[in-house]
Amino acid sequence: MGAELSPLQLMLDASIPVKIVMVLLIIASLMSWTIIFTKRRLLRKTAAASDDFEASFWSGSDLNTLYRAANREGGGSIGMASIFEAGFREFNRAAQQDSMSAERLIEECRRAMRVAHMREVERLGQSLATLATIGSTSPYVGLFGTVWGIMESFIGLSGAGTATLAAVAPGIAEALIATAMGLFAAIPAVIAYNRYADKVVRLEYRYDGFSEEFASILTRHARRRTQAS
Repeated sequence: MGAELSPLQLMLDASIPVKIVMVLLIIASLMSWTIIFTKRRLLRKTAAASDDFEASFWSGSDLNTLYRAANREGGGSIGMASIFEAGFREFNRAAQQDSMSAERLIEECRRAMRVAHMREVERLGQSLATLATIGSTSPYVGLFGTVWGIMESFIGLSGAGTATLAAVAPGIAEALIATAMGLFAAIPAVIAYNRYADKVVRLEYRYDGFSEEFASILTRHARRRTQAS
């Protein structure tokens, strides 16, 4: 009886609809864990890169030196460095136009930084919606398998001469396995989504603050340029 009611044997003996539910939940769980580990590496790398760049930026390094260092990355700047690179590139380009006012120049720089900011946030938030979907739907998919397994158990019981626990136990057990698999897929996805979404928001706040500070610095440079000309 113990061997017959082992979880693996119950999964193998489950009905086709319940097996389909279990396969879907296994696929969802694998997708979830893949996204979790990939997103964990990405967020750590981005936060570390932003910390390093911010330390260099506020240490008093020359802006041109920072810009050349960012360009040496071959267009692979991430985090705060990519926002700085976009803003300073636009500043250098617009500064070559003598007829452009300081206000217009800074507005162009802000626009370039906003675009880089949105791209960074989009890159960081990629696949989070998939985690949210897995976390919210997996329990219901598992519940479908549970309902189907219990329904089949009672249908089979109605045709039996006598109602015994041995007759109904396998169907109920396979149904509960489907529920457990749904929760196993959903719980890590929900935890990871909440944690990573919070980290993305925190990085977004840091990007906003840096953009404003950098825009103020560029404003001073633009005004000195206008006064000199």
